[in-house]
Amino acid sequence: MKLYYTPGACSLSPHIALLEAGLPYDLVKVDLRAKKLENGDDFLQVNPKGQVPALALDTGEMVTEGPIIIQTIADKAADKKLAPARDSNERYKLLEWLNYTTTELHKNLGPMFSPVLADDAKAFFKDRAMGKFKYVESQLAGRDYLMGNQFTVADGYLFTMIMWAQDRLGFDFSGLPNVTAYKARVAARPKVQEALKKEGLLKAA
Repeated sequence: MKLYYTPGACSLSPHIALLEAGLPYDLVKVDLRAKKLENGDDFLQVNPKGQVPALALDTGEMVTEGPIIIQTIADKAADKKLAPARDSNERYKLLEWLNYTTTELHKNLGPMFSPVLADDAKAFFKDRAMGKFKYVESQLAGRDYLMGNQFTVADGYLFTMIMWAQDRLGFDFSGLPNVTAYKARVAARPKVQEALKKEGLLKAA
């Protein structure tokens, strides 16, 4: 498999998932602004959406959209229990977390990286996202991970969003002790450390 990624982008989530799953893969770096691969090829020919992550399967099929990619990875390494069994109540709970992370966190944080967005607009998105993180705080009480004691692909995604918020966008999580402890717990996982190192992000953890 090939993971098309950009360091620090949301492609960190499937990168973590691949390492946790123990699946063989190749990393292909993408310049998102230029829509070019490192060898100069047009990334739009790989993924017409022009976004990372994108995962090329060994069958030649291309999978896009982060929440779908990480479930695909989890299902290819079912023994690692990175996602509950299909059709189980727990799987639907995982889907709920993935949907919440992508729509309530990811989509509120993303605009804040725009160099042309006005400060008051960024403040709006920051306040909105902070409210969503407060919900996460309440749900992490007494839990090591989102689904309980078991690390899943949802944790790699949430961890990436927490890194965005705290390390790149300056969110103050001092009032969110569960989120703060969770971030440290996930960051300490050997495979997460490996992903961060490969992307040159270790200091940001």
